[in-house]
Amino acid sequence: MKLYDYLPSGNSYKIRLLASYLDLPYEHIGLDIIAGDTQTDDFKAKNPAGQIPLLELNDGRHIAESGAILYFLADGTPYFPASAFDRAKCLQWMFFEQYKHEPSIAVARFIRNYFMDNRSAELPILMTKGYAALDIMETHLETHLYFVGAGPTIADIALYAYTHVADEGGFDLASYPHIKLWLKRISEHPCHIAMTDIPNL
Repeated sequence: MKLYDYLPSGNSYKIRLLASYLDLPYEHIGLDIIAGDTQTDDFKAKNPAGQIPLLELNDGRHIAESGAILYFLADGTPYFPASAFDRAKCLQWMFFEQYKHEPSIAVARFIRNYFMDNRSAELPILMTKGYAALDIMETHLETHLYFVGAGPTIADIALYAYTHVADEGGFDLASYPHIKLWLKRISEHPCHIAMTDIPNL
């Protein structure tokens, strides 16, 4: 397999993190989204959306979108539960991450990290929405160690990616003790890797 990736991207990190947990070998192909590497004709022939991550299978087929790739890789493993209800709950939290969490927390991080002064006016509403998403997570984690079941799943991986760097977007996690404990639990996985690490496969 080949993973087309941009190391600072939380969406790409999700895939590398799960692959590390599963000890899956793949070829890492680093792209620079800021330089426009995903907007070339060659890349868009693989993913017309011009986005990473993109997984290329050994037979030449491609899967885009981080959630879809997580589902594909985790199917049949402990990171995607066996019961229909728990599988649906995993997807529920992954949809939450993509629609409520990532569009605020990740976008605020992007604006601040890349000094996009022309978009700074967006930050107040992004902060409000981001804290609202964190509030929902904190409430859930008050009574649960993980988002679904008794151990980490792709729901946790999806939410971990941008939550653990929320401070880079200007979010203060000091008043979210249960999120902080959950982040620590995820980071203590024996196969955990940092956001900009490439597994030694």
